[in-house]
Amino acid sequence: MKKLFLSAAFAALALVSCNNEGSAVNTVESMKTPQMENFDKAFKSLGDPQNRPTEEERKRNTSELSDRRKALLVPASKELILSTGVTETELMRKTGGDMSQIIVWATQIYMQKSDEIRKNIKSDK
Repeated sequence: MKKLFLSAAFAALALVSCNNEGSAVNTVESMKTPQMENFDKAFKSLGDPQNRPTEEERKRNTSELSDRRKALLVPASKELILSTGVTETELMRKTGGDMSQIIVWATQIYMQKSDEIRKNIKSDK
């Protein structure tokens, strides 16, 4: 009887532990802004079959994204940047409309916001 009780107690403890880990991950996801989620989706879409590098793009053997693939990220990148209060004029002035600069700037914002979310979660615990 003691073994059964101990086994049940350990099983319950394991479930609670797993639930707590899952809720922390869900909290990070639930705290992302819609713009951050769209930015995530845009990056994930690069792995879709129609968005993968073409044979010609692979032959260039460069780590930089092709213009075709950058164009997939720019709308979500602009949306994320503009969500911080930056105006379209300011965006164009700072980046000159260069897709790479827009994506880099949005990535920096995304990382900063993600860090803030993680800090908030840690401070809540």
